[in-house]
Amino acid sequence: MCQVVKADAYLVDIEVETVRTDAMQTFVKQETIFVELATADGLTGVGYSYTIGTGGRAVLAMLREHLLPVIVGRDSREVEGAWRALYDSTRATSVGVITGLALAAVDLALWDLRCLRAGEPLWRVAGGFQGSVPLYDTEGGWLQLDQDELVAAALASREKGWTGVKIKVGKPSGSEDARRIRAVREAVGDGMDIMVDANQSMTAAEAIRRAALLEPYDVSWFEEPLPADDVAGHERLSAATSIPIAVGESIYSVGHFREYLQRGAAGIVQVDVSRIGGITPWLKVAHLAEAFNVVVCPHFLMEIHVSLVAAVPNGRYVEHIPQLRAVTTEQIQILDGRAVAPDRPGLGIAWDRGRIDDRRVA
Repeated sequence: MCQVVKADAYLVDIEVETVRTDAMQTFVKQETIFVELATADGLTGVGYSYTIGTGGRAVLAMLREHLLPVIVGRDSREVEGAWRALYDSTRATSVGVITGLALAAVDLALWDLRCLRAGEPLWRVAGGFQGSVPLYDTEGGWLQLDQDELVAAALASREKGWTGVKIKVGKPSGSEDARRIRAVREAVGDGMDIMVDANQSMTAAEAIRRAALLEPYDVSWFEEPLPADDVAGHERLSAATSIPIAVGESIYSVGHFREYLQRGAAGIVQVDVSRIGGITPWLKVAHLAEAFNVVVCPHFLMEIHVSLVAAVPNGRYVEHIPQLRAVTTEQIQILDGRAVAPDRPGLGIAWDRGRIDDRRVA
């Protein structure tokens, strides 16, 4: 009775809520790929994945032509077996971002079914460590904002009780980056975390130089300083600075995270549930990081990551970038600077079907 009897996938475009520019690109729109799995006992699980403007139709094609036929007929309770069967069916394109994004949408739908069947929220089914987690803001730290805007946004976050803000770096001059970070630090004082994010824009030599410029301002982490495939460069940088190096949003396999951790090239793990291929591998990465005594602060997708960070003992932070408000009926609850994990059965996201249908493009 738990077999998947029907599987559908479709693409929805969600406009960005604010201009978002970093050192490498501008967030154009969120291409959101949905998967719905119906089972013989009458349940429907909903999963989703995303891109920030390109590739959504490629993910949709991967789902419709290859993955959904594999999932139909399988027992939805056997999530590990289903994930492995899906992965094995895509050996020619794994490990890769298109395959990972497609796998994630199916895997999230399976976990939605698992939680619905158990009558429990995701954060409990996935581990159940704590019901809320600290929140930090990225929306006020984009690269196109001037120094006064960065300061004002950081102060507003502090007023809300949030304990951290992230500032994009990668200006032409390292001294300009340092001035911007210094201004925020002087405004908010010593009691607030300040993270910086270079979005893979630097060489190892330049990242080492800029880390030295930023160290006086007690930066909590230096995110994606180098291209994600440069493990050796991250290792050199980690050895050269006291600032923890954060990686993960552009890593697509558990094995790649293992290499970073074994080599001491990452002090913060930012595994993205969509890009890693779903909740099933996300949890493996989180537990792997715990074995190395490293915290998890996932990239983006706060609406799902709040539950996953709450599930594991080394979950440290959720990133505040609202993006699903146009297609949901409820926002995540924030209480005393902490994001509260949804307590309803399932993934905890209250989808607005009418608004989703209005934005459907394929």
